[in-house]
Amino acid sequence: MSGTEAAAEPGPARPDGPSLVWLRDDLRLGDNPALTAAVERGRPITLLYLLDEVSPGIRPLGGASRWWLHQSLVSLAADAAALGGRLVLRRGAAEAMIGELVEELGAGAVFWNRRYGAAERELDTRIKTSLTDAGVVAHSFAGSLLFEPWTIRTGGGTPYTVFTPFWRACTSGPPPRAPYPAPAELSDADPDLDSDDLPSWELEPSRPDWAGGLREAWTPGESAAQELLADFLDESLPTYGTERDLPAQQVTSRLSPYLRWGQISPHQIWHTTDVARRGLTGAAATSATRFLTEVGWREFAHHVLFHAPDLATVNLRPGFDAFPWPPLDVRALAAWQQGRTGIRLVDAGMRELWRTGTMHNRVRMVTASFLIKNLLIDWRLGEQWFWDTLVDADQASNPFNWQWVAGSGADAAPYFRVFNPELQATKFDPHNEYVRQYVPEWGTDAYPAPIVDLGETRRAALAAYEQVKSARPTPD
Repeated sequence: MSGTEAAAEPGPARPDGPSLVWLRDDLRLGDNPALTAAVERGRPITLLYLLDEVSPGIRPLGGASRWWLHQSLVSLAADAAALGGRLVLRRGAAEAMIGELVEELGAGAVFWNRRYGAAERELDTRIKTSLTDAGVVAHSFAGSLLFEPWTIRTGGGTPYTVFTPFWRACTSGPPPRAPYPAPAELSDADPDLDSDDLPSWELEPSRPDWAGGLREAWTPGESAAQELLADFLDESLPTYGTERDLPAQQVTSRLSPYLRWGQISPHQIWHTTDVARRGLTGAAATSATRFLTEVGWREFAHHVLFHAPDLATVNLRPGFDAFPWPPLDVRALAAWQQGRTGIRLVDAGMRELWRTGTMHNRVRMVTASFLIKNLLIDWRLGEQWFWDTLVDADQASNPFNWQWVAGSGADAAPYFRVFNPELQATKFDPHNEYVRQYVPEWGTDAYPAPIVDLGETRRAALAAYEQVKSARPTPD
C-alpha cells in the first residue's frame, strides 16, 4: 500500500490482547522503554520492525545506512530468539501497516519510542489517535535522548541556539534516568504471524557489492555496542580529552552508528561513563566529562531539529540565503567525493568514509570546510553525500554539523574561520600515519596536484562572505 492510500483502521479493542512493540531507531532489548512497558503489561509481545520508505516526508535511507540496518536486524532477531521472542518484519506505509498488524494480532496495546523529525512526529500522532479512537492502548516513550527537546528552554521560553547554555541547562537539573534492564525472557504473541524475508528488502549492495570495507570495520548489534563502550572506558577514556583530535590514535568511542540506530542508548552511555568518571582524577576525569559533552552535542542537534525540521535543506540563519554560490563545478565535487583533491588530509578522510562508512570527527570538519569554503560548493551537496555514505547518518546530527561548519547553523563557527587542511594535517597527523593508511600514494608521482590553491580559495570565500555579512547577524 502506498503512502497515499487510506490507512487500515484497527479492529474492535481487545483489552486482553497481546502487545505490539514497534521498533524504529531503537534496535535493542536493553534500556528500551517501549519494550519495558510491554513486558510490564504482562501480555505476549510481538516485536515489529517496519521499513517505511513511502510515507510522506520520511527521508529514504542512504546506501551505507541500509547495509547497517540489514546487519542490525539479523542481530536483533537472534537476540530476541534467544529470549523466546521473534522479530517480525513488514514493509509499507506505517499508518496502514500498524492498523493491519493490530487487526491480525488482535493486539490490545501498541508501544514505541519517540522520533523527533516533523514528518515522523506527525505520522506517530496520527497513528496514536487512530489506535486510541479504536480503544487500543497506544503509548510512546523517551528512549533516544537524555532530554526531550521541548523541555529545555531559555529563560524567555525560546529554544536554545548556542550549545554551552543549552548543555548547562540540561545538566543543572536532575540527572538522566537510570537505564532499564533487558527482559529476562520474551513471550511471542503469534509464532505464525507472517514476516517478510529480510533479503527480499535488498538492503545490502550486490551489483556491485561495495560493502567489503564496512564488513571489515563494523559488527552492528547491541552486544557489539556494549563491548565497544566497555573497551573505550577501559582503554581510551583517560586520554580522550588530549588525543580525541588525532585520527591515527583511534581513541574515540566509535559508538555513533550504534547510537544512531539505538543499539545502545544515551542513558546507558551516560550512566556507565559517569560511574567510570567517579574513579578518575585530574586530566582523566576531565576527559570523561568531555566525552559526555559530546553526547550533549548530539542532544543539541536533536533540540535544533525539533524546532527547525527542515534543517537538511534550509539555512537556519536566513541571512545565509544570500550567499553567492557559484555554478557547480561537478569535477571538483567528484574529486572531493572520491578523495582525489590533492589535499592529503581531505583525501584520507573521504577515502576512509568510502571504505568504512565513517570518518574521524576532526577530519569531518576539515573535509566539510574544504568543500564549502575552498571549493565554494553548497553545504547541502556535502550533507547529501554524507547521508548516503555514513553508517551513522542521522537526520539531526548530519545536517546540524554541516550547517555548523558552513556558518549557517546554530552555534556556528564564524564563516571566516576557514580550516586550512594542510595546517590541520601538520597539527593532528604530524607523522602522516592517518594519511598513509588511506592515501598510500601520497608523496609519490602518482598522487595528484591540488585541484585548488588554498590561499586563493580562502580569499574568494571571505569575499563571498562579505556579501552576506550585512544580511545575517554576526555569530557569537
